[in-house]
Amino acid sequence: MKKFNIRKVLDGLTAASSSSSATASPGAPRENDAVQETLQSEHFQLCKTVRHGFPYQPSSMAFDPVQKILAIGTQTGALRLFGRAGVECYCQHESGSAVIQLQFLINEGALVSALADDSIHLWNLRQKIPAILHSLKFNRERITYCHLPFQSKWLYIGTERGNIHIVNVESFTLSGYVIMWNKAIELSTKTHPGPVVHISDNPMDEGKLLIGFECGVVVLWDLKCKKADYRYTYDEAIHSVAWHHEGKQFICSHSDGTLTTWNIRAPAKAAQIITPHGKQPKDGKKPEPCKPILKVEYKTTRAGDPFMVLSGGLSYDNVGRRACLTVMHGKSTAVLEMDYPIVDFLTLCETPYPNDFQEPYAVVVLLEKDLVVIDLGQIGYPIFESSYPLTVHESPVTCCEYFADCPAELIPALYSVGSRQKRQGYSKKEWPISGGNWGQGTQSYPEIIITGHADGSIKFWDASALMLQVLYKLKTAKVFERARGKDEKPNTDIVDEDPFAIQTLSWCPESRMLCVAGVSAHVIIYRFSKQEVTTEEVPLLEVRMQCELSDVDSPDPGGEQTPTLPPSSSPQESEPPPQPSAGSNSSDGPRDNIPCLQVRSSPLKQSPGYQVELVVQLVWVSGEPPQQISTLAINSSYGLVVFGNSNGLAVVDYLQKTLLLNMGTSELCSPSDAQKQLRSPRKARQPSGALCESNDGSNTSEDRCKSPTSGSTSPCNSDDERKPKFMEKVKFKSRRFSRTVASDFAKMSRKISSSVEQKAEQDGKDNSFTRSRSSSVTSIDRESREAISSFLFCESFPRKADTLLSPCLLVGTTQGSVMTVALSLPPGGDQRLQQPIGIASCGTLVQLKGGILTMALLDAAGTLLPPSYEPWYDPNASDEEKEKVRRRRPASPPSSQEGQDCQFAVLCSEKQAKVVAMPSQTCLHKHNITETSFVLRVDVVLMGGANCIACFCANGHIMTLSLPSLRPLLDVNYLPLTDMRIARTFCFSNLGQALYLTSPAEIQRITYSQETCDNLQEMLSELFTPVETPEAPNRGFFKGLFGGGAQSLDREDLFGETGAGKASRSLAQHIPGPGGMEGMKGAASGVVGELARARIALDERGQKLGELDERTAAMMASADSFSKHAHDMMLKYKDKKWYQL
Repeated sequence: MKKFNIRKVLDGLTAASSSSSATASPGAPRENDAVQETLQSEHFQLCKTVRHGFPYQPSSMAFDPVQKILAIGTQTGALRLFGRAGVECYCQHESGSAVIQLQFLINEGALVSALADDSIHLWNLRQKIPAILHSLKFNRERITYCHLPFQSKWLYIGTERGNIHIVNVESFTLSGYVIMWNKAIELSTKTHPGPVVHISDNPMDEGKLLIGFECGVVVLWDLKCKKADYRYTYDEAIHSVAWHHEGKQFICSHSDGTLTTWNIRAPAKAAQIITPHGKQPKDGKKPEPCKPILKVEYKTTRAGDPFMVLSGGLSYDNVGRRACLTVMHGKSTAVLEMDYPIVDFLTLCETPYPNDFQEPYAVVVLLEKDLVVIDLGQIGYPIFESSYPLTVHESPVTCCEYFADCPAELIPALYSVGSRQKRQGYSKKEWPISGGNWGQGTQSYPEIIITGHADGSIKFWDASALMLQVLYKLKTAKVFERARGKDEKPNTDIVDEDPFAIQTLSWCPESRMLCVAGVSAHVIIYRFSKQEVTTEEVPLLEVRMQCELSDVDSPDPGGEQTPTLPPSSSPQESEPPPQPSAGSNSSDGPRDNIPCLQVRSSPLKQSPGYQVELVVQLVWVSGEPPQQISTLAINSSYGLVVFGNSNGLAVVDYLQKTLLLNMGTSELCSPSDAQKQLRSPRKARQPSGALCESNDGSNTSEDRCKSPTSGSTSPCNSDDERKPKFMEKVKFKSRRFSRTVASDFAKMSRKISSSVEQKAEQDGKDNSFTRSRSSSVTSIDRESREAISSFLFCESFPRKADTLLSPCLLVGTTQGSVMTVALSLPPGGDQRLQQPIGIASCGTLVQLKGGILTMALLDAAGTLLPPSYEPWYDPNASDEEKEKVRRRRPASPPSSQEGQDCQFAVLCSEKQAKVVAMPSQTCLHKHNITETSFVLRVDVVLMGGANCIACFCANGHIMTLSLPSLRPLLDVNYLPLTDMRIARTFCFSNLGQALYLTSPAEIQRITYSQETCDNLQEMLSELFTPVETPEAPNRGFFKGLFGGGAQSLDREDLFGETGAGKASRSLAQHIPGPGGMEGMKGAASGVVGELARARIALDERGQKLGELDERTAAMMASADSFSKHAHDMMLKYKDKKWYQL
């Protein structure tokens, strides 16, 4: 990305202003006189705020039973911490290695993480953004297991070689005390015992350490005597070990599905061997082996039977059975099936002390794609209702939109209808992970995130105040018939997988109208209602969108002039049949007039919330499936929906349920522009250059069949197998699911490599509008079709000579054309439902480099003019209530005075931005956003009381431009585009907010506002809260008298440098972290930070005063001693002569 040269920018702006003023009418205002821009570069700063969703690819878990904080580590080195609802935090290890184990320093606000790269890290959780205090990197041995006893500062680390090292977690230095594997096992053993898989100290004796080796050997090690007390041997590999709280027994889980119970003083034979899921033979033989029991936990209760919780161990007969968690309590055994494989589980107990009755109350189960908490205190073991937004990835996210500062009544309305959708049968208890405190932010405006998913569902999320909570879920697939049999599949010929997936959506928050487009070339329009209704027959409108190039072969004589068209006179609308039954789908001829999905014919019961108003489906044309919809827009004030694809656009009146316009892209242009688009005749359905972009000609059938989910492929439709392979490639590419998904993916994969980027930059100098890089299509084919890429409903001046505002539609295309369409609306009320709407194409407004992404309209003062809307009313309410709110919103700007521009059209493409004065259509400002890359997402947003343009480029740069002068305000190289998911889900919103899906399950929110960055510390939640550690269990009189209680150990004398010596320097390297006292002082801010610093200063001052007192006392004692010795010396030699000395 080229750096901006301010001098050149200012020179360019001056030149643009002078040229525009020379060509504009004499009354056109200069931008310096008309618009006073308030946004400056100091108002912008980019930083991450919070991350929501389920931790992607989890690998480990830990829980602080006093602070009640849950930590989850992932395979990519991420660390997610969860407390009460709304309290969550995200951290990242720089190395990106998998987190293999986590250990809390219980109730101390610290966490130890062990990584797969053999490093351990100490995290400080007492600050809002946790930071690493110390790191230790092992050089010669690989870490396999860690154990930190409660209220101890010495961390045991087991290695792959079978050795155990000890680390001081305060200084993160190694102790000289090492337990070598050859000292731990029997001397007669000829084989290596394998890696250390378990370490724990005896709950009743801290001086005895239990060490489990993978081969099946368990050793009870005496730390003081530095020798093995007992060795326990079993012929199956060990996966985990669990103690009884009295320290007299422990249980091992093995690879053959058995559990062995051992008395610590009887190492010769296991006290009990059971196979929980094994079939017990009648002849007394050994049970059949089962799958490995990966983990077991043994928890005691004071008033009843103990709980034994284990994962795995199922019989090999249960092929294909889902992962299970087994809870054994007394004589009952409950097998709980999970939806995904189990990664880890933890039993939550009332006490943190291992030598007391544990009193378990819940089990936290970490699955590959979910987090489940089971209530052990209720019959049937119900699960808790999750307090976290962990269902973002319930079905893969295919599109995302972000609305900040939306109407205040929206969130309560969505919550009221969404609360009825909640599942029943949850535990009645409160969510047990309840630590931390919410932030004290001043950000109080409502925010809503909408996610579209691969199964056709749409979720509305409350994203206010840096939190996330699901409000309402809409299932669009209910509108269509479902396949009932296993072999029966829906007639989905565009994608064989996820036929209901959401492609794009348009939402009007004020009117609550929702319009969604799916991958099967269907559009559904929804209204919001608080009342339940049953629709006898779903309203359906089928649209036949002809291929544009076939129209060029035999053009409509009146198509180029495009007069004002009544609803029934659209040149392509006369062909579609009113009913789907009129279509042909016989084996003898090609498919025609058949939609890809079948709308349900039975009555549809619609719950309160979003209810279907109209379904629009594109149909097959002469054996060719319809092109997928690339963009759409809805306007509640006009009662219109417009959508477009590579064939053209269609305008639908959803009030009258009629098709108003069905037109190819070339017909929208002026006659002169239309002549330029005439090419040599060729067969219909040649590939669109804008939709077939690929850097690899081998992506044929796989690309056609990809749904916009995770990129998985499926077998293709057999209709095209009879055609030549070359035509297969061409047509498969032309059926890509969307411009934003498919073409950007091609551009992204092409432009990530710098060598190809430089080559393309040289090749593209002659023709800046040629954007296709497919090796299987010729240059003429690449420009053969201009797809629709953007819409804007507005009240402006459709023609250059207009002096009165009128409703119109701006249409942007993939080749940079912006065209205007004039709309003639009848008066409101009954006339609106009876009289036709007139539509007239007014030709091309302006041309830009690259496909058009966003269009907006500003008034003469530079204020954004939002599209007009109709206030929300309940469609199922009484007519009187409807009339109270159904009124046309008046146009805000007055009519233009002759010869003077009073609007600015802001037009943004993949390469540049332009500001055009209206109605003179004079280009006032132009800015080339990027030369070597392309823009993925651009929005006109409100920021600090003014408007600006926010852009995200494929090279990772996030930029903002002022309006209307297009001055660069921010340019940060933030996120190199490495995943198509980011390009598909990145979106900006008002007030400096933006987000994207950083993984299939996680939403990353960022801000580009300096004010939000400054206040971020106060807005973030606190993980650590001061809590008293519970009292240790009472030993009792007789245990204290006869020594039967827990035995303590002075680990300092044993492991310290004086007792154990220094460790080898080459074994591990200590790395100071950035999160020490200096880092914490710099990171902390606000009142909490000031109090923390004051408390630290007081502690340091008190410590120094204490040291001063000690030194003073020592000096006084030394002086007294010296005085006494001097006095004794004087008395001794007082009466002696000098020669007697």
